[in-house]
Amino acid sequence: MSFIDQLKFNADGLIPAIVQEQATGRVLMMAWMNRASLEKTVETGKTWFWSRSRQKFWMKGESSGHVQVIKDLAFDCDGDTLLIQVEQTGAACHEGYQSCFFRSVGAGGDEPKVTEPRLEDPDAIYGKKS
Repeated sequence: MSFIDQLKFNADGLIPAIVQEQATGRVLMMAWMNRASLEKTVETGKTWFWSRSRQKFWMKGESSGHVQVIKDLAFDCDGDTLLIQVEQTGAACHEGYQSCFFRSVGAGGDEPKVTEPRLEDPDAIYGKKS
């Protein structure tokens, strides 16, 4: 039995995957995986996800070159969430930040503040959007 058979995918056949940089512990992003993208992740050692908006699976870094190399893959006690530790190349966020969690709100619900520098201009990575 594969560990994948122990996982609980939601009604849409998806499971949330939290991606963490192994060296620092920084949470980089959260994305969805289906069985095929998880199998491809295990097979290649790089992260593959399911895009709900585009209805297709994709490899992190396929257009930007900012790939994630798997260092560890774990799942929680309920089997319904993945934690993937990676070695990140470049920015994890499509907006050019190291982490997708680059904005913070204070305890009082203050205006969000950008908490890290932008590593790259997204227009330079993906091309200017019209």
